[in-house]
Amino acid sequence: MHEHHIESTPQETTVRIGHHELVIRRRYALLSITNDILIGLWFLIGSFFFFSEKLIFLGTCLFVIGSVEMLVRPVIRLARQLHIQRIRGTAPEHATWDF
Repeated sequence: MHEHHIESTPQETTVRIGHHELVIRRRYALLSITNDILIGLWFLIGSFFFFSEKLIFLGTCLFVIGSVEMLVRPVIRLARQLHIQRIRGTAPEHATWDF
């Protein structure tokens, strides 16, 4: 049985979820953060490469890699949603937990 309880008062909401789901959420959060850092690095390094005529091609390649990783972001979120839905049997209720 999956543990998932929500208790709410006007000032605060407490959400209790099962240990397995919490581990899954943390893993996907780490994956998402790592992906976002890499996106920033590719675009930053690519931007500096545009200052040199010799490095423009490599800069463009880094921009393409960063763009592909931007497409990976929603795939990570979808995979997390489907994974949680599979272990829970229902879709997660709170989209605000997305990253």
